Amino acid sequence: MDLRDTIRTYRLFSGSYDFVFGPVFHPGRKEAVRVANDRPGQRILEVGVGTGLSLPYFRPDSHVTASTSRPRCWPRQAPRRAAEARACRCAARHGCRASRFRDNSFDAVLALYVASVVPSPARFAAEMRRVCIPGGKIVLVNHFTSENWALRFMERRVAHLARHIGFHADFPLDTFLRDSQLTEREIRPSNLFGYWRLLRCINEKPASTI
Repeated sequence: MDLRDTIRTYRLFSGSYDFVFGPVFHPGRKEAVRVANDRPGQRILEVGVGTGLSLPYFRPDSHVTASTSRPRCWPRQAPRRAAEARACRCAARHGCRASRFRDNSFDAVLALYVASVVPSPARFAAEMRRVCIPGGKIVLVNHFTSENWALRFMERRVAHLARHIGFHADFPLDTFLRDSQLTEREIRPSNLFGYWRLLRCINEKPASTI
């Protein structure tokens, strides 16, 4: 899968994303922020912030860095929400690659509906682990391959087409956890019909860096 496909698809739908997908993804988005941002004064990175729908839900005393894939993909909704939320001190950074940040820069890292649209989920997870402090939280909400045989069959049938629009339709949870080396502490269903899942992970790595 090519990142350019993901960016092209995002540009196509960014104007209508809030209306089409906002309500569907809202429960997982709100709950993930609550799980990640549960203490005062946290430094938090949200990777792939999109139109900034999550920003109003952060604590007033949090320090949030919101990142996106490319400057041209940073829609006007996100900086406006960052300015209006007053729910956090939010700094926008272009570049969804966490490589732009130093090791152990954040107490928690949040990735909402992002893991299945990056070219290399393992590399993506490794970067989240690198910039998160040892023992910090990494919280994801994402679609993973369904445990229902009928839905799983459909996901595999459309997997080839989905890759051309920048999305992993066949995205097994066990494979992602193995390749990402994330240590999950909780996995729960999320959003409509529980089709998505929320992962709460602890960043187990040496105190220096990985």
